[in-house]
Amino acid sequence: MADAPTSCKQVFEQMPSRFNKEAGKGLNAIYQFDLSGDGGGKWHVLVNDGQCNVTEGAHSSPNITISMSAQDYLDLVAGKLNGQMAFMTGKLRIAGDMALALRLQTLFPPG
Repeated sequence: MADAPTSCKQVFEQMPSRFNKEAGKGLNAIYQFDLSGDGGGKWHVLVNDGQCNVTEGAHSSPNITISMSAQDYLDLVAGKLNGQMAFMTGKLRIAGDMALALRLQTLFPPG
């Protein structure tokens, strides 16, 4: 990917344009991302039947919360960090509906 995002904010700004509408059909879910450290922050992604909205800040009742360091998240998005390995080594923490985490890669395919 030539224009790989250099910040978490950039990743979330690009999410709507990378969203796979077909994969999101029939899905209604709120993904909360809590990213710690330099460049981190909180964002939530609302997927509603083929639509995607990204908002900075925490959501009051997400279906899933994904927590990790901002740098690990950037590595994950860039393909330098394997999601399963990150989860098994504790770099990636998931609370809520695990099946939604598995759908992320189809909803937001790597660029």
